[in-house]
Amino acid sequence: MRLRALLDTDALGLKLLGGEDELDRTVRGVMTTDLRDPSRYLAGGELVLTGLAWRRDADDSEPFVRILVQAGVTALAAGEAELGDVPEDLVVACARHHLPLFAVHESVAFATITEHVVRQVSGERAGDLAAVVDRHRRMMTSGPAGGGPDVVLDLLGTDLDLRAWVLSPTGRPIAGSKTAGPALPAEACARLAGEHLAATRTGRRGPHRVTLDATTYSLFPVRSTGRSPQPARDVRETVLSDWLLAVEADAGDWPEERLDLLYGVTQLIAVERDRRDAARTVRRRLAQEVLELVQTGAAPAEIAARLRVAAPVLLPGLGAAPHWQVVVARVDWEGEEIEAGPVAQALLEEVLVDPAVAGPEHSDRIAVAHTGGEAIALMPLPAVSAEHDGSETGVLADALLASVREPLTAGLNDDGRLTLGVSAAVHSAEGLRGALEEARHARRVAAARPGRVCAAGHQELASHVLLLPFVPDDVRRAFTARLLDPLRDYDRRHRAELIPTLEAFLDCDGSWTRCATRLHLHVNTLRYRIGRIEQLTSRDLSRLEDKLDFFLALRMS
Repeated sequence: MRLRALLDTDALGLKLLGGEDELDRTVRGVMTTDLRDPSRYLAGGELVLTGLAWRRDADDSEPFVRILVQAGVTALAAGEAELGDVPEDLVVACARHHLPLFAVHESVAFATITEHVVRQVSGERAGDLAAVVDRHRRMMTSGPAGGGPDVVLDLLGTDLDLRAWVLSPTGRPIAGSKTAGPALPAEACARLAGEHLAATRTGRRGPHRVTLDATTYSLFPVRSTGRSPQPARDVRETVLSDWLLAVEADAGDWPEERLDLLYGVTQLIAVERDRRDAARTVRRRLAQEVLELVQTGAAPAEIAARLRVAAPVLLPGLGAAPHWQVVVARVDWEGEEIEAGPVAQALLEEVLVDPAVAGPEHSDRIAVAHTGGEAIALMPLPAVSAEHDGSETGVLADALLASVREPLTAGLNDDGRLTLGVSAAVHSAEGLRGALEEARHARRVAAARPGRVCAAGHQELASHVLLLPFVPDDVRRAFTARLLDPLRDYDRRHRAELIPTLEAFLDCDGSWTRCATRLHLHVNTLRYRIGRIEQLTSRDLSRLEDKLDFFLALRMS
């Protein structure tokens, strides 16, 4: 706002004492001070209000005014309550430095002037920022705009002093302004996402206000603009996939103009969300093609050919063929029939991103298809060394849901469930069908547990489970391959005869002497081979459970 506008407002009780030619200066803020040197708190463009407590004698006015001018202050307003009239030495100093000077009548509180200036400046800034947001939104709608939503979040920070972040439904940071200061702690992000999902499920209109650790946040939903030509019939179709804008402020007493501005920002972010969803189309199609080949019993060579196409897309620059892991997820709602496949697909894409990594780019290595109400992810893993020690690779079921359980439970409320199953890693097309069935069976194990968000991994499909008649043959084959393939591969490369050694060791009930005699080996050689078997499979042949697993695997192979 202009200085001239302050004079034109009678309620402020301002009288101009000098600087008639400077009334077109712009006021960008307001500050009250009685410090002799307030420069550290000045950024330039302020109207400084002072009660003159810093002044002891006439010699103090000159250095005080000089400090204000060097800091870029727009004008000075001195209160008359302390000294009656504004001292002449202050009038002279302001005239010498061309700093406009006002007198504030003793009946007017500095708080009244401050409130007026802040309201006017914020309104003007909001208007200017709204124009920028609108222009930026048009740019993003017609084509990529540099910086994406981060640019507008930066504007919210610099022009309106609003700290803001874009969060996924699981609380993962998607974007944030560089001026927002330190990143929100992961716990705070998860709690904000959970509060937003819970409020959305109640049908309450946003923004939703939440107080965490004495700080108030306003949560604005980011509605997708292009995923479907028709609006969702039920909030459950989108609640687990929409982003949110978290603003560190209480929007309860905001004017309509500022609320409209923030809703404009959410529309801009929604455009970016839709663009990033569109970028996933190729990966989703690859996953769908591979899934259809696997489910229809296509030849391994045909599946391998599709995997060779998928590998460079999902892991660009990877020299060796990757291993693959399958993750199956399902979202089930009680009551009315809900199309849960797309929701499960979007949610699984989100869950599989490392929660410790900000931004959406890391989801580029995830291909998720959906069939019916089930989402199926094809996860490429960099190929481990042929000499690997059998240690666990890939994603683990428990780790996947550890950081997202709280917000997703709030979104599922009392009528939804998310169940998830994870297969072991396989290194060839032949193993994919078994991996898919293994992941599906693990998900059924998870579904048998209590809770709104449950997961199970291939590690939980122990040998005693394999004896149950409802376990598919493919799961049995996957179990056998996981135990014996590392030994077969090692035997093929080194002619080490680990498989025959394992069979003899089990037949001899773990007796070192009897087994060494049967194989015509020194006991130390036998111990070396058994040690290599345990290293390659991460099993311990002194444990009854591991002996039983090997026994069953050899019998079923």
